[in-house]
Amino acid sequence: MIPPYKAPTFGEARFNCPHCNAFAHQEWSNSFLQRPTGYQNIGGFMIVQCLSCGQFSFWYNNQLIYPDVSMTPLPNSDLREDIKVDYLEARSIVNKSPRGAAALLRLCIQKLCEQLGESGKDINTDIGNLVQKGLHSTIQKSLDIVRVIGNDAVHPGQIDLKDDIDTANKLFELVNLIAQVMITEPKAIDELYTALPESKRKAIEERDKQHQSQNNPCPTNSSVNH
Repeated sequence: MIPPYKAPTFGEARFNCPHCNAFAHQEWSNSFLQRPTGYQNIGGFMIVQCLSCGQFSFWYNNQLIYPDVSMTPLPNSDLREDIKVDYLEARSIVNKSPRGAAALLRLCIQKLCEQLGESGKDINTDIGNLVQKGLHSTIQKSLDIVRVIGNDAVHPGQIDLKDDIDTANKLFELVNLIAQVMITEPKAIDELYTALPESKRKAIEERDKQHQSQNNPCPTNSSVNH
């Protein structure tokens, strides 16, 4: 399941800590320089303490400058382990190399197609098949926008010189969104269904059998008298 996530945002009272990643209250303070004549406010520089882990982050001109971490969400917990590894590597380098991060995330999408039962060899074909299985068409459109599929697509894992931080951020979102729609939500529904009393499940299954029988009647033999 995708954990709730709010990126560190200047001035916000609560967000996911860039140190411990917990969604927690953040205490903001101005910074001061001690002078012989007293304390001087350092303009534009803010110190923030996470009340979950107690560690500090530093902000200058409304931007997080320490720690130098990605503000993207963590990977969906239902992703295959090797996909999580690639996702986390992309997350660790996206600020310094958005092109490298985007290349890794395209590889994540290729592997995710494999996890969902597709070949993982042709993303165009795989995404089309996933749409037929229930992947919303708007996700396919988003993939087109970021050039994951289409005639001008680069191969998964290859660098595209046109990629930027915005493209990488969209890909992070898409990996988690596809996993949420195709893995997490169906699994949650299956767990709820399995938790029903056995008698209720048998009644539902019997109803479905009757409905299927009514919609697909068996053909009857007929004879013609001459």
